[in-house]
Amino acid sequence: MPNQYPEGSFDADAPAALSQSVLDEFSAAGISFETAVKSRAEHGRDWWPLSIGVVASGKVPHWPGVVVYPTSTEQVSAVVRIANEHKVSVTAQGGRSGVLGGAVPLDGAIALDLTRLSTIHELDETSGTIRVQAGVFGPELEEFASARGWTIGHFPQSFDLATVGGWIACRGAGQLSNRYGKIEDMVRALTVVLANGEVLELGGHGPRQAVGPDLMALFVGSEGTLAIITEATLVARRLATYEQRAAFRFENFEEGLDACRRILQRDASPAVLRLYDATESMRNFEIPGCVLIVLDEGGQGFVEAAFEIVNEECASATRLDVTLVEKWRERRNDVSALAPLWERGYVVDTLEVAGPWSILMTMYHEVTTALGSIEGMFVASVHQSHAYLDGACLYFTFAAKPEGDVEEFYRRAWDVATRAVLASGGALSHHHGVGRNRARFVREALGSGYDVLVAMKRELDPNNILNPGALGIGAPPW
Repeated sequence: MPNQYPEGSFDADAPAALSQSVLDEFSAAGISFETAVKSRAEHGRDWWPLSIGVVASGKVPHWPGVVVYPTSTEQVSAVVRIANEHKVSVTAQGGRSGVLGGAVPLDGAIALDLTRLSTIHELDETSGTIRVQAGVFGPELEEFASARGWTIGHFPQSFDLATVGGWIACRGAGQLSNRYGKIEDMVRALTVVLANGEVLELGGHGPRQAVGPDLMALFVGSEGTLAIITEATLVARRLATYEQRAAFRFENFEEGLDACRRILQRDASPAVLRLYDATESMRNFEIPGCVLIVLDEGGQGFVEAAFEIVNEECASATRLDVTLVEKWRERRNDVSALAPLWERGYVVDTLEVAGPWSILMTMYHEVTTALGSIEGMFVASVHQSHAYLDGACLYFTFAAKPEGDVEEFYRRAWDVATRAVLASGGALSHHHGVGRNRARFVREALGSGYDVLVAMKRELDPNNILNPGALGIGAPPW
């Protein structure tokens, strides 16, 4: 977690644990659980930045009634069945690395810690797929695959902290997604547990099928609100044998963004194609202008062909020292400054959104202008981090030191930025998901489709036990 509770600061405030009758049923089913104050406090939060100051003050954002540790799909099924019978809500948790409050349980809920579902079953080296339980962390999975000459290719900033189930539940993206795809591009089969304890086995019969709608897609990105993911089969790739890097400087963000578009639309998809605006270029590299870093890996001929296109489309830019790419790699997962800033009264956060190429510059201007108009805001910046044939992800960062209420300021910043994104025609989220922080925007983002999502929730979870409030369904938004 980003910061620690002051020792012993919350013991006297801890509410009672879940009722003994429910705990007795867990014991009878052979399922491990904890009701200790420390464990419940730790499982009452995730990496949502807003909780950092709360934790520093010794307060617990939410108190789960129990922390449960299943070790198999069958045990998850038993937990959910018991919860459904007693109408107790359940929030599935992995590494709790989400930054939007999606893994924060309601008060009195069951915190379902899935990290003991930690088995990597098999690597099918003929088909290039790997079957893995949901609680496996990124480094363990990648170590298993790489020892056999393979990679999953999914390297989010939370790589060391997040689990496979969390990747899938939030539709995550790794930093090499231009080459390997987002997590939804990698999923070939899922095992999920419904709210009544029923276990569904989905997919696993080939790379594509035409047997009605894709039922797996219903649960990818559902953030534990429609079912609990316990196992997945993912596509793997052979380890790359060649790598190439480059860095460029553009005069402005629009020129760099247009170069990225031309590269993608000429069918080159370098694994990393990250463009920083002037503020972030100076902050990260101490270089004026807008820095573009490029990295690709794979077979040598394949990579060289991609870089021929990159070099042609960046011919008008200034070529920079290629060591900037390594500088990015060394720092890419470092978020150590986040907690100290929040503890000192600063408000710092990021929002990642997406849109077609035709609206990205409008979105860039509208969001940074909206954030900059808030009194006390001293930076609103952006970089482009994931690119496609038809559009890209813009990843905004904002920072301020408000004079008044921190939570009110934080909410206002998210309100104005998100309204600007939606008004521009962009997508509410690209890879962080919705959680609770974005829940209030889901109806607007989905339009008439929101009612379909609500109907699915009612059908699959009539007692509303699965992570109510996340994804904007099942409980009032934060």
